[in-house]
Amino acid sequence: MIEMKGVNANFGGFRLKNITLEIDKNEYYVILGPTGAGKTLLLELIAGFHKVQSGEIFIDGTNMGKIPPYQRKIGFVYQDYSLFPHIDVESNISFGLEMQRVKRKEINQRTKEMMENFDILHLKDRYPQTLSGGEQQKVALARALITNPKILLLDEPFSALDPVTKKDATKIVKSIHDSNDLTTIKVTHNQNEAIIGDRVSLIMNGEIVDTGTAQNIFNSPKSVKNAEFVGMENILEGEIVKNVDGYAEIRTNGFIIHCLSEIESGKVIAFIRPENIVLSKAYFKSSIRNNIKSEIQEIFLLSKELVQVTMKNGLKAYITSNAKEDLNLNAGDEIFVSFKATAISIKKTE
Repeated sequence: MIEMKGVNANFGGFRLKNITLEIDKNEYYVILGPTGAGKTLLLELIAGFHKVQSGEIFIDGTNMGKIPPYQRKIGFVYQDYSLFPHIDVESNISFGLEMQRVKRKEINQRTKEMMENFDILHLKDRYPQTLSGGEQQKVALARALITNPKILLLDEPFSALDPVTKKDATKIVKSIHDSNDLTTIKVTHNQNEAIIGDRVSLIMNGEIVDTGTAQNIFNSPKSVKNAEFVGMENILEGEIVKNVDGYAEIRTNGFIIHCLSEIESGKVIAFIRPENIVLSKAYFKSSIRNNIKSEIQEIFLLSKELVQVTMKNGLKAYITSNAKEDLNLNAGDEIFVSFKATAISIKKTE
C-alpha cells in the first residue's frame, strides 16, 4: 500500500535519514517517537506537502514523486486540527468537496451525513474558536474523511485532549478506521496511544530504529536508548554466569536474576518493565523464578491510580494505589521483588 524506500529529507530544522517502511493496506500503523524526531515531516512527505531529497515513496505501486497532494486520496488531521477560524463547522467539513467541485446538492447531503455520524450536527453553525478540544477534533476528522480518502494521516491529534476525551477519541478513530477500510498512519510520542497499532515503528533523531508489534517494541528493546524512551525503568548491566538449556543465570548489581536466553555467556544488558514486577512482604511462593529480597527506598505517586516503588537495589516497580494501601507499603519496609524469567529481555553488550 505505502512504501518509503531510502527516503531522506530536511525541512524546517527536522531531518529524516534513510527511512524505509512498508505499510500494508488497511493497517493501523503507529510512528512512535519523541518531540523533534521528524514524525510530522514523515507524514507530510507521504501527503506530498514536501519533496524528498532522495529516495522514493510509493502508494499502491505508483511513485508519488510527481503526484500532487490533492490527487493522493489522503486525509490529514494535524495536532492543532488546523480548522479555518473564519467559517463555521459545516463549511469547514464541506471544504474538501467544494475544492473537488462536487455538486451543491451532494455536498449538502454528504456534509449532513458526516456531521450526523460524528454527532456534531447541532454544531453546524458554530465557529471553531467556540468549540471544545473534543468537538474540534471531531470536526477535523469529519473534514478529513468526507472526501473518502484511502489513507488517513494523524499528527498527534489527541495530545491536547483531557484523558477522558482522549480515550473516547481513540475509540472513535479506531472505529472509523475499521469501518471505512482505511490505511491509517498515526504519529505520537505517547506510548499508551501506540499500543492499539497493528504495528509500531520507533523513530529517533530522524531514523527508524525499530519496527514490530507494540509488545515487541516495549518489552524487547534493541538498545538502551530505545528502552529508556519506552519506559523500561529497569536496565541492568550484568554477566551470564551459567546457561543450561536456554535458562540463564545473570549476576547483576549485587543479585542474581534468571531468564530465558539464547546468549550463552558474556556481558549483557537486562531489561525488565516495572509493571511486570510483583511486590510482597512475604516470600512469594509460586513458579516465578526471580524472588529478590530488598528494602523500599522511595514511593512516588505517578497518578491517581499508579504508584512507582523504588527499591534500594535499584529495581523499580509500578503498582496500583489500591495495592500500595492493601500491602501497607512505606519507605524502609523490607520487601520481596518477584518477576518471571520470561519478563526479562536481554541484549549482548556491544
